[in-house]
Formats: sequence, C-alpha cells, structure tokens
Amino acid sequence: MTVIREEDFVQSIADALQFISYYHPVDFIKAMHEAYEKEQSQAAKDAMAQILINSRMCAMGRRPMCQDTGIVTVFLTIGMDVKFDTRLGVEDLVNEGVRRAYTNPDNVLRASILSDPAGKRQNTKDNTPAVTHISLVPGDKMDVQIAAKGGGSENKSKLIMLNPSDDIVEWVVKTVPTMGAGWCPPGMLGIGIGGTAEKAVLLAKHSLMDPIDIHELRERGPNNKVEELRLELFEAVNSLGIGAQGLGGITTVLDIKIMDYPTHAASKPVAMIPNCAATRHAHFTLDGSGPAVLTPPVMDDYPEITWEVGDTVRRVNLNTITADDIRDWLPGETILLSGKMLTGRDAAHKRMVEMIDKGEALPVDLKNRFIYYVGPVDPVRDEVVGPAGPTTSTRMDKFTRTMLEKTGLIGMIGKAERGSAAIEAIRDNQAVYLMAVGGAAYLVAQAVKHANVVAFDDLGMEAIYEFDVEDMPVTVAVDSKGTSVHQTGPAEWKAKIAEFEPLKII
Repeated sequence: MTVIREEDFVQSIADALQFISYYHPVDFIKAMHEAYEKEQSQAAKDAMAQILINSRMCAMGRRPMCQDTGIVTVFLTIGMDVKFDTRLGVEDLVNEGVRRAYTNPDNVLRASILSDPAGKRQNTKDNTPAVTHISLVPGDKMDVQIAAKGGGSENKSKLIMLNPSDDIVEWVVKTVPTMGAGWCPPGMLGIGIGGTAEKAVLLAKHSLMDPIDIHELRERGPNNKVEELRLELFEAVNSLGIGAQGLGGITTVLDIKIMDYPTHAASKPVAMIPNCAATRHAHFTLDGSGPAVLTPPVMDDYPEITWEVGDTVRRVNLNTITADDIRDWLPGETILLSGKMLTGRDAAHKRMVEMIDKGEALPVDLKNRFIYYVGPVDPVRDEVVGPAGPTTSTRMDKFTRTMLEKTGLIGMIGKAERGSAAIEAIRDNQAVYLMAVGGAAYLVAQAVKHANVVAFDDLGMEAIYEFDVEDMPVTVAVDSKGTSVHQTGPAEWKAKIAEFEPLKII
C-alpha cells in the first residue's frame, strides 16, 4: 500500500500551479512558433511574436504569462491501494495547495475566484476553491492533471444536444465564429462527444490536458473516427480565417482535442471548450516517495524572436490628446501609447454607471481620457505592477454608450472584438477602441512605469488604477467611424485561405 503524506500532496499542487503560471508546455511553444513561421497575416504574426516573447520573458522572470491566473481545475485518478496520511479530505488538500500557490510572496498570483456567484460575488482572496474531479481505479499511485483556466476562454464554452443525425463539423464551424476572439486564439479546442450533458463538458475539459500532437497525426494518418474528426475540424476551423487574436490569419487553432463516451440512442451531446494562448497545465504522479518534481523547459526551447513596431508607428501622448486627434486613426494601425491612462473592469464600470444614473459625481475625471480594461497581478520585488494584460472587452459593451456620452471618455483598450452595440456607440461618439494582445501580460506590464489606485480600492484587482505608460503597443481595433478589424480581418483572410487552400499551408 502506498502512503501519500499530506505535505507532499499539498506542496505538489502548489508547485505545479506556480510552475504553470510562468512555463508554457514545450509542445505549445513549438506549435506556436511553427504557426508564427507560417503565418502570412502581418497583424496575426505580430500578435504571435508578442505571445512568444512574453512566454520567454515569463520563464526567465518567473512571473505569470497572463494576468488572469485562472480558476484551478484538477483531475485526480487515485489508485485504490493508496492511503492518505492526513485528517483532511482530498478536496481540502487540493485547496490548501491552491492557497499556498496563489499567495506565494515570490510570485503572487491573481485571486479571481468569487464566492456567492449569484449574489454579493465576494473575492475569496486566495483563489480557492478549485474544481476537483476524482476517479478511483485499481493501483497504488495517484495521477494528477492540473490546469489554471482563464475566464476569457472558459466563458466561450459551448454545449449543444444535437440530434443523432446532426453533423458535428457543421455545428463547430458555425459556432466558432460566434465565440469571437475573447478566448485569445491561437489555442486549442477541446471537444467532448457523448454521455450526458455534464459528461460531454467534462470530456471536453479533460481533453485539453493532452499535449499538442496534431502535426504528428497528420503525418501518420488517422487510425479511427475520432482522429479523422480531429483532422477534419483542424482544417475547417483554420479555414475560417479568424487568426491570432481574431485579427485574421491562417492559424486559429493549434490543435483539436476530442474525447468521447457512449450515449443514449436519442442523444448526441457535444461540448466545446477553448484553451487560450496562456495554455497552463501539468501532469505528475505521486507514488509515496515525496512531492512531485517538474522539469522546466530550457531556454533553447524558446525561439529567439524580436518584434519591431516599424517606422510607420504612431506615437501618442495621452496627457495632451483630444477628441480631434483620434479622428484620423486607421483600423489596424499600430499605436504606441505614453502618458497617463485609467483602468477599469466589470465591477468598476457597473459602479460608475450606477453613480451616473443617480446623478453622483465620479471619483475620476474621464474627460479626454483612455480607460484600459485590466485587472493586474499584484507587484512583487521592484515591480511597478504585476502582469497587466487586457481582459475581454465585450463584457463592457453594455456600459459603453453611457461611459462615452456622459463622461467625455474618448478611448478604450482591451482584448478581442466589440459587439454591435458598442461599435455603434463608438461610431456615434467618434471615439476609438484599441486592442492589446491577450496572452502577453508580462510584456505589456513592462510599459507601465508608475501605477496607483485612484478609486474603488475595495474592489481589489478590479479597482480603478492610474497607469503611467511608456510606448505601450496597441492596435486600432475600432476606429472613430466604426470600422472593426475583427470584422474586416477574418473576412479578408477567410477569402484568401479559400483561394490557396490547395497549397495546404496550415
């Protein structure tokens, strides 16, 4: 009988979560680099360059690759001959490991978990509890698969109960464009087929724990229907032209993962869950000999990539900008921002709009200002701010018209596309929306030279900060006329891919 000590289990969970916060799996690095080398869309190529540079920087600095350090999901496969030397339950042990990881003073991770989700939504402060799945099997070891899943990609999860005769590929191809770019492509799509509704979703999530191997599958050929389906979906999704960060390009997914399970004769449950460019998962086994030992990538695993903004870049001083200055900004144009900007996410926007509706004065003046949709990681050591990448902008869409029309705000910065209501508000008010690269949070944070909370400090990471930035790179995603690159870019590249599809460049 194997005896697993409490401390070994807890420390293994904590070490794994720290590990995956700053180390991409090597298979992901190689797949992203291969996609970068093949990419023909310059906007998508630039985005992937920033992701790869950020990945290397995070590995060297041991700081989170994304500001959203995720909700923890753990799959435990426990041998029935395993005994735990502890008085705690297994889920309590997992949560203690999560608590230890997320409050580690050397690499503080952002606490994003809220209790009372339908009510007060109060932060638990230590990112607990995790979502733990337990299976008991014959054997004397414990297999652990652990992931930290960002909210932007998790929110794009889909479940459908298809009819048995319905086509899965048709549904996926129809559904992926509706997910937008908030899941930060390129990444993976995990697909679960069969069982019941909850089983299909669990299969989809579990499939994302597997390494990227689609290119090996293409070389050897499929051996069964699931592998045929993986290849068909890989080609079909990439042919949509969505591209990196939704800007248009030839690579939208790096792999398609599928797990299936027997189902009722009347049913065909299908779930789809995307994994973003901050792909974070680890796999280890505990056999009673001590805590897990995880082997980090070596620097040779990371490609040497540089990213240059070019001579045509527009440099903008946020301290002096006016509404007239942004009228000639072009969709897809690269901007380097310097000066002072404000930050604000869902909770801050909700509170400000409520104050406006009540006729109350806001705690910050937004006249001719830009607001950045971000909830940064707490700084450590000599950092001004921790990793500070953008959050998904569509969550702020319902507040956009009020913010633009009632405050004098002229610009917003976030990730992914804006919905039709927000685009109309931007056009009507001749404002702009700029996009920073999701999955490059540590790189973005290097542009922040000073940061302090200026309002709503009770909201924690959702408080309003004032950032003083220098040469922060962004892309004009919606111009003052309402043109969106997240609409024009994918449409252009879908047409291009259809023209050169026989070349099989994907």
